[in-house]
Amino acid sequence: MKYLIVVDMQNDFTTGSLGSPHAVAIIPNVLRKVKSFDGHVIFTRDTHDQEYMKTQEGRKLPVPHCIKDTEGWEICGELKPYVHHVVDKITFGSVDLPEILKETGEAIEEIELCGLCTDICVISNAMILKAAFPETRITVDGSCCAGVTMESHDTALNAMKAVQIEVLS
Repeated sequence: MKYLIVVDMQNDFTTGSLGSPHAVAIIPNVLRKVKSFDGHVIFTRDTHDQEYMKTQEGRKLPVPHCIKDTEGWEICGELKPYVHHVVDKITFGSVDLPEILKETGEAIEEIELCGLCTDICVISNAMILKAAFPETRITVDGSCCAGVTMESHDTALNAMKAVQIEVLS
């Protein structure tokens, strides 16, 4: 089985409180990938509660975002029709994701990731998956990712290459 993990393509990361033109620009690429992917698609969703500002992340990034059940928490409108399986995560990487993939009982041929932000949540999830599935081909499509900055995007892609995650462009 092949999996596509679409990381945090949420309103707050595209057009909302932490949105950027780079994030908006990848939406058509991600949409094409999701629509044409021959395998199982799983979306992740950054999920915080009303107490976010009291968390370690909230103190270091004091911008409320992806608060559960708000518009900013929702997957962006263009991708919403394709969301059938969502994994909510309270931090950058989902430690539950490897177990969710293992629970299917199917052999995992390949895991591809795309989404936001390359330098935070995409790299975190890619590293967790690489550690859990060291012999599985794991790829990241750089044209379907955006980072906080272009420089940090490129740095994250290079870091993933260093641990044998294949970067597609």
